[in-house]
Amino acid sequence: MNVVCLDLEGVLVPEIWIAFAKTAGIPELERTTRDEPDYDKLMEYRLDILREHGLGLKEIQEVIAKIDPMPGAREFLDEVRQIAQVIIISDTFSQFAKPLMQKLGFPTIFCNELVVNDTTGEITGYKMRCPETKLTTVRALHQAGLQTIASGDSYNDVGMILNSKAGFFFRTIDALKKEYPDVPAYTEYSELLQAIKAAL
Repeated sequence: MNVVCLDLEGVLVPEIWIAFAKTAGIPELERTTRDEPDYDKLMEYRLDILREHGLGLKEIQEVIAKIDPMPGAREFLDEVRQIAQVIIISDTFSQFAKPLMQKLGFPTIFCNELVVNDTTGEITGYKMRCPETKLTTVRALHQAGLQTIASGDSYNDVGMILNSKAGFFFRTIDALKKEYPDVPAYTEYSELLQAIKAAL
């Protein structure tokens, strides 16, 4: 049995932190896993900036409520779900993902949790599901007797892409294409869909 494992941000929806950075007028928050492969370092950097500007979960959720999936993403996801099981494996957080999952038709998502002060709304920390969440999840699926096909756009997707029976970059950066020339890279959902079908 095959499971298609997809990244969320940059593949199905715009990057949440970039959208928030533009709305809040804080360009430093536009930094993502495309720029910083060390996720813990990236998150500590983000939380420091939020504290500095007195911003919390409420402000970010207000921006997320206005984010729509990328054009064609819902249709692509619906087509893939007709031919295979799909899990979105993301390093985002459940507090961010919920409204986006509604717009995508409630697919299964494995993501992380923010630690939030209930009184002030300040984001005080975060809890990752496990170390190297995407790679660990793919390996666990293999242990359960499943095969995986994976796609993502950033450095934190490389582990699950390289360890799946088929893996693809989607709308990735040139640096990753150069670093991993053997991984097919696509920019259109129709191309990615055909590649997934071929791998199945």
